[in-house]
Amino acid sequence: MKPFKITSKSNKARTGIFTTRTGQYETPFFMPVATKAAVKYLDAEELEEISTQSIISNAFLLYLKPGLDVIKKHKGLHNFMNWKNCIFTDSGGFQVLSLNDFKDKFSDKGLKFKSPFDGSLHELTPKKVMEIEQTLGSDVAMCLDQMPLYSSTYEQVKEATARTHLFAKQCIKYHKGKSQLLFGIAQGGTFPDLRKQSAQFISNLPFDGIALGGLAVGEPLDKMKEMIKISIENMPEEKPKYLMGVGSPKEIIEAVEQGIDIFDSVWPTRNARHGKIFTSEGYLEIEKSQNKNSPEPLEKNCNCKVCKTYTCAYLHHLFKTNEPTGKKLLSYHNLYFLQDLMRKIRGAIKEGKFKELKDEYSCFG
Repeated sequence: MKPFKITSKSNKARTGIFTTRTGQYETPFFMPVATKAAVKYLDAEELEEISTQSIISNAFLLYLKPGLDVIKKHKGLHNFMNWKNCIFTDSGGFQVLSLNDFKDKFSDKGLKFKSPFDGSLHELTPKKVMEIEQTLGSDVAMCLDQMPLYSSTYEQVKEATARTHLFAKQCIKYHKGKSQLLFGIAQGGTFPDLRKQSAQFISNLPFDGIALGGLAVGEPLDKMKEMIKISIENMPEEKPKYLMGVGSPKEIIEAVEQGIDIFDSVWPTRNARHGKIFTSEGYLEIEKSQNKNSPEPLEKNCNCKVCKTYTCAYLHHLFKTNEPTGKKLLSYHNLYFLQDLMRKIRGAIKEGKFKELKDEYSCFG
């Protein structure tokens, strides 16, 4: 049985059912980032409360800590973190890029890096990444890829894209997870010809889904939209499409409109920790003085437990005094808001009212 079925469409926007070994999940959906097997300031029960269908964790960091022996004793990542729904695992190439001076660390064999925990040397290869992800037991494993920086030259992006293609073929060869799905990653930076080439190459390999990597890394929104359009035009309609690293309401709506099904990002929780709160009227800055004495919730019509329980004044106080409880409550609200937005997006597509929904959220600019 194919893991993805389109159930309704509104122009290019679509809903679908994504099936993995842990269940069936309705798309489009958004994944909070649980890099080290935890979403910052939220536990598994709270993620369930806000209707989270899937999370994404980082394979290379979990390989380093707590280590695969610990995960094996728990018979997989789901049991280790007590999460019963879908889990994606990323290979870790992007995190290595973020944590290390990675110049000249990539080769056609893989990626050499220093552990951010103890400085020990390691190497990620396609074979090693597949072994790690299979041990973790995620629903969906992501291929090892090389993501070029937005500032990279054409030749640098071309080299990274070719290496991503090489890794993709090797990951397919070494992927032994009988019930674990495998997604390929298309790269190409912001160069139209490389995006087209990569989309076609990855689409021609037997992946269960296709991710668009290397976007939302500093390029203008119009450029990102152009690259999404080129990519999707060169990918099979029937496969699920995952836009990596996108989590702002505006960018999600724009991408769903083009046919994207899956998203992940630290955007909602990172913004919450910095006091930038999602509301139906746009962003609210909790630290601003007008919130100091406000008896109102973050959002009057929000049904999350934070808005039902606490005032802006209290949350302003927690934020200004750097209380961890404040970061927790604000993170909960932002993730609730985004999951509720995904629910509304799915409903609008089914009802043929996606344009109206897009207009409703135009406050995000």
